Amino acid sequence: MFFFLITCITFIFFYKSLFLKPLLPPWAYEARLLSLWFWKDLSFFHITNLMKNTLYVSSIQIPSKMLFKKTLNSKVENAEATEGMMMSLLDLPELALECILERLPPDGLCNMAGVCGDLRDRCTSDRLWEKHMKQKWGRIIGPAAYREWQRHIASRKDSSFLEQGQRRALMRYLLHLWPLSLIRSNFDNISQNKSSPPVDSIMSWYLALNTGKFCFPAQVYNRENGHVGFLLSCYEAELCYDPFTNTFQARYPPHGTRPVVVERGVSWDRIREPPVDTSPHDLHISDCLNELRPGDHIEIQWRRNKEFPYGWWYGVIGHLESCDGSDDFCLCHRSDTVVLEFNQYAPGSRWGRTSIDRKDHREEGNEADGFYGGIRKLHNNDEISTWKWLWPVEVLD
Repeated sequence: MFFFLITCITFIFFYKSLFLKPLLPPWAYEARLLSLWFWKDLSFFHITNLMKNTLYVSSIQIPSKMLFKKTLNSKVENAEATEGMMMSLLDLPELALECILERLPPDGLCNMAGVCGDLRDRCTSDRLWEKHMKQKWGRIIGPAAYREWQRHIASRKDSSFLEQGQRRALMRYLLHLWPLSLIRSNFDNISQNKSSPPVDSIMSWYLALNTGKFCFPAQVYNRENGHVGFLLSCYEAELCYDPFTNTFQARYPPHGTRPVVVERGVSWDRIREPPVDTSPHDLHISDCLNELRPGDHIEIQWRRNKEFPYGWWYGVIGHLESCDGSDDFCLCHRSDTVVLEFNQYAPGSRWGRTSIDRKDHREEGNEADGFYGGIRKLHNNDEISTWKWLWPVEVLD
């Protein structure tokens, strides 16, 4: 009861002092609204417990010298025996410890990083996390996503600098009201409890992706759940991972006056890293036009009108109408005209066939049929297999 009264009286005098306008600057009165987590750490019950422990220790009777010496010797002997039997993980040879850490999964490394400072430094190293990053995210993370992450890091550093400035200002104010040792110990405890990795580390990037806190640009096949108007196409989107469903949420940029479209439940096999580092609003500079010949697999930029971003559409190089398609007599690869075929459409469809100029190819088309942009030739069999796997069940009109 005595300790409770001391605590209450101290708190009343402290709280009333905040209302003395002549003694404090105007900004100091906002300190009355400090958040609950801060008062939890600077709780007056900590002082009460400290006083209780101090008085309790002072009231303990000290045993005789002989009994104290005997007890102390037995404790030292037991400690030495226990210390000789126990072995720390850090006592292992360097190579053995590194091999153990390399075999830990991401959640194991996170748990190990919270054991001590030495293991935290080891378990947050970029060398360990680079492997996990490549295994899970390497196929869909490209240069555009990396640039977005760098911007994210810069914004977090700026906000962290601002928070540090606010904390220093708060410290200067509290120094006038509270013992320095108590304030410093509470802030030290808060900072020590935080074992988060460096903001610019690969571990931070992995965890931000894996928890869905960081959204990144990538491309999605057959957007909007395979809408018939986007079959065999791949469009840019902002993706956010959902760890509970192991799928993604895709936000497609607006097309003209059309609002932003959000698609949920996008599976991993419908996502890819952008194959070229070209904005969806810019024309890709084609560097393969001179080597295109009938039968080659290609992707070509296409957009409905000039207000829309480009998407990549799958097609093949066809023969000229004057060619019979014979391999022995075909001269289509020497012509300045390149025929593009989109065989997912029915014969005679206006979307099934078009042509471009090999030597002077620019954006070609009109408002009725859309605009065709840059071309990239597919050399990777995995890319070709993915397009064939996405082939529609029915022929499109």
